[in-house]
Amino acid sequence: MKKINNFLLLAILAITFAACNNKKTDSVSDLDKLRNSNNTKSYPAVQMDSMQVINSITQQKVQELLDLSTLYLTGNRNTEIDTAIYSQMESYFHKPDSLTFKKLLRELDSLKVKSVKVNNLNVYKEFYKKDTLDYARFNVEYFDDKKKSLGTFEKNAQYILLLTPSTMQKEFKFYFLDFYSAPLKKDSTSTGVTR
Repeated sequence: MKKINNFLLLAILAITFAACNNKKTDSVSDLDKLRNSNNTKSYPAVQMDSMQVINSITQQKVQELLDLSTLYLTGNRNTEIDTAIYSQMESYFHKPDSLTFKKLLRELDSLKVKSVKVNNLNVYKEFYKKDTLDYARFNVEYFDDKKKSLGTFEKNAQYILLLTPSTMQKEFKFYFLDFYSAPLKKDSTSTGVTR
């Protein structure tokens, strides 16, 4: 009887050991999956139309510019790193001048903004005389140094996409023309009583 119990115990252990070995050989480790995979198998391609791409790029550029602005304001504004940050901010604009950041920096500084979150960005076009102007309308939420919300404000920015001289394919460079701008007012005649 003792021999039969030992035999059964040995058989159960052998079956369990064999089952564990089969599981290990059947499954592929995560490292092997990563090593042998490529983007087409792992990640499905997402198709975006041109407006979605422009929306996405514009949101990214607005967020980056605002992040750089808050970073610039936390510095002394007279060191080499501050100069580098400022020149990086200027690179987002087609033709930057001394007034480019004045309104933006004054608003961020007066509210003591330490971080910014861009929400609900939508791009749209306005027609002015014979020109088509590209604008982005978005909400900006400001936060103080304790991550407390200071409020959400609706803002506008005018941008331009310029074709880069590339021989292989069409590529565009994104630039802001005006940031925190008001959309152009259409030419109109005032109504009411005039004397």
